[in-house]
Amino acid sequence: MKPLAVLDAPSNLGLRPPKPGVVPGCYKLAGALRDQGLLSRLGAEDARCVVPPRYDLTDWSPGDGVFNAAAMAGYTSRLAERIGWLLDSDRFPVVLGGDCSILLGAALALRARGRYGLAYFDGSADFLRLAKAGRIGAAAGETLALVTGRGQPDLTDIAGLGPYVRDSDIVVLGNRDDDEDVPNLAEAGILGFTAPTIQTDPATALASTLSRFDGLDGFWVHLDVDVLDLDVLPAVDAPDPGGLTYAGLIELLRPLLADERCTGCHVTIYDPDLDPDGRYAAELADALSSAFRG
Repeated sequence: MKPLAVLDAPSNLGLRPPKPGVVPGCYKLAGALRDQGLLSRLGAEDARCVVPPRYDLTDWSPGDGVFNAAAMAGYTSRLAERIGWLLDSDRFPVVLGGDCSILLGAALALRARGRYGLAYFDGSADFLRLAKAGRIGAAAGETLALVTGRGQPDLTDIAGLGPYVRDSDIVVLGNRDDDEDVPNLAEAGILGFTAPTIQTDPATALASTLSRFDGLDGFWVHLDVDVLDLDVLPAVDAPDPGGLTYAGLIELLRPLLADERCTGCHVTIYDPDLDPDGRYAAELADALSSAFRG
């Protein structure tokens, strides 16, 4: 594996407020994991931080499309530039979010360099369920739709490079059986393995995922930690039962991260505001360290 470089992308622009007047706390994810000694445990260099714009919904109303869109588009370009610099410097970026909308930055950087696949670990597929229900607003709830070119052009076609990832180059891993996007993924031809399917046959899920990336320039790993069961990690904005255990997650993550075609990864959605004693931060840092040890 190339040298690891940890980059903070503490954007919460893509999430709804947890309650009126309160901003989503996932922007503290990077700091919480750094406090657990993640950089030294990974043997990673410090690629510092791409500071996001202020979270501000004061001028947004339902029907205006994705909120924070202009701020998010600008941030996506800046984040893509930094990730691209790390890739071109022969580094393996480990990006600490933030919410799922930071995937736009990684996907844009990769699209500018070729054709890349995406291993999408998430408790929900974040695809078309919100659009079909008319509930547009939070980019984190439709991230996979945006990176595949479905949505407003100021986010889906930055620098004229959209779509950033092709449907055929994506594997969704760990969403729940009752995820409304399961049929939407099938209709689009996006390969998916729900958490129960993975738990039943992890070897097939892994082999099918790796084979999906054959012939590509590489692939990126998106890890939204609500892929874990709520009893394992409740400190996320939308915890759900029926998710993976850490052991099940690491069983897939470790060979994916070790694959020579894997170019980088990011971690999103853990919310330190929901973890006052830091217990879950410690467990997440342990799991990430284990996944990289191979």
